[in-house]
Amino acid sequence: MDSEDRKEGRTAMKLGELLAGLDYECLQGDLDVAVADVVNDSRKAGPGSLFLCICGAVSDGHDYVGQVAEKGACALVTERPVKAPKHVTVVQVKDSRYAMACISACWFGHPARELKTIGITGTKGKTTATYMIKSILENAGYRVGLIGTIETIIGDKRIPASHTTPESMEVQQSFREMADYGCDCVVMEVSSQGLMLHRTAGFEFDYGIFTNIEPDHIGPNEHTSFEHYLSCKAMLLRQCKTGIVNRDDAHFEQMTEGHTCRLETYGFSQEADLRAVEPRLISRPGQLGIAYQLQGLMDFPVEIDIPGRFSIYNSLTAIAVCRHFQVSQDNIVRALKRAKVKGRVEMVPASDSFTLMIDYAHNAMALKSLLETLREYHPNRLVCLFGCGGNRAKSRRFEMGETSGRLADLTIITSDNPRDEDPQAIIDDIKTGIGRTQGEYVEIADRKEAIAYAIHHGQPGDIVILAGKGHEDYQEIKGKKYPMDERELIREILEEDKKAGAF
Repeated sequence: MDSEDRKEGRTAMKLGELLAGLDYECLQGDLDVAVADVVNDSRKAGPGSLFLCICGAVSDGHDYVGQVAEKGACALVTERPVKAPKHVTVVQVKDSRYAMACISACWFGHPARELKTIGITGTKGKTTATYMIKSILENAGYRVGLIGTIETIIGDKRIPASHTTPESMEVQQSFREMADYGCDCVVMEVSSQGLMLHRTAGFEFDYGIFTNIEPDHIGPNEHTSFEHYLSCKAMLLRQCKTGIVNRDDAHFEQMTEGHTCRLETYGFSQEADLRAVEPRLISRPGQLGIAYQLQGLMDFPVEIDIPGRFSIYNSLTAIAVCRHFQVSQDNIVRALKRAKVKGRVEMVPASDSFTLMIDYAHNAMALKSLLETLREYHPNRLVCLFGCGGNRAKSRRFEMGETSGRLADLTIITSDNPRDEDPQAIIDDIKTGIGRTQGEYVEIADRKEAIAYAIHHGQPGDIVILAGKGHEDYQEIKGKKYPMDERELIREILEEDKKAGAF
């Protein structure tokens, strides 16, 4: 099967070939049947399809056996016996999600074998670290694919993301397209859900990175406990050849217990293989950053135009990976200076007297970390503009309001994605949280008007943060997404001011 056929899935394969390496029981039919397509969505089934019965949060693929058989499916992979026409082959496996990952890898011609694969897991830092790694490697001449929270990037093609880690079939298809495009490597965010649901099974990462872990994603539809969350994250260190781990994390020992990879570490700790010393904050008009001296496996000064101690960890992660690609010191230094991530402490030029930035912080934990980081730069005032999403827990609104009221000098409450709720009702909930503090605030429901207020009332030395939207370029209202990119709003406001002679 050539690469184009694998990518499009046009060339039939025998079912037995696709099941190679899996434990299974053939309940009925013939393993020599020719499979023309592999699907896990009953709507996409057709003549010659292999249908994978996946138990999802909303629906169970086993319930659609009759439908896909009528459409011409020739084989089924199930987790339990099902009633199917005699001409349909039925194969039972223990876990159909794991089987889907392995079958998908085979269907697309094991594309991970043609790429250097880099997977990053952790509560925070995944997105920034992936873009830093991509920036460094591309600066050194590599072709790099990316899969993450914001988008999948294959050459000039950018596909907005719906999940941090896509389903395994989508992962393998993206790998196939990357290999066919001529990519040398791929860097991807690996979520705990992605590991738990075997979205990255079917291949072994060349490099697996652990950034940090804090209690998060714990609830009825995610992880039952912090211990379960941690155990899912730790799976990456049993699915990679080389593990690169934050030595400073409080859960380092638990994360690395049972690892099967060669282990390397980074951090501030003297025990780390790659470590940062002598960190210092950098503050210039409209620009914040951080610098440090790198020691250990490499030794040179580093400066990044992204603020905060977490930027040191993210850059250490990137350096630790790129060291294995024989990237020169000069290339690393240049690339880190240029590295930017859309919506992650992204500075947007608006004034020479104050700093304006956009960040995705959309819960209390992220907002607290961000505001405390920016406080270290001793701004004249720390101004925080944010709203909260509708159809979400009210507790998040109270918590974010209280966090901003306590840590910011001025809070500008506005609208985020109200969805099916009344924007004013959401704002009132945020005000309840702020009411628990002595924090000053103003409320301006229209987000563009709120941003204009922030810009027009900016004072010399202020840091103004627009929180919550980050990389998003839309506002969701009543089930519809309307175009709204904060960068565009800022540009429009500045142009309107210029025409009006305000500046």
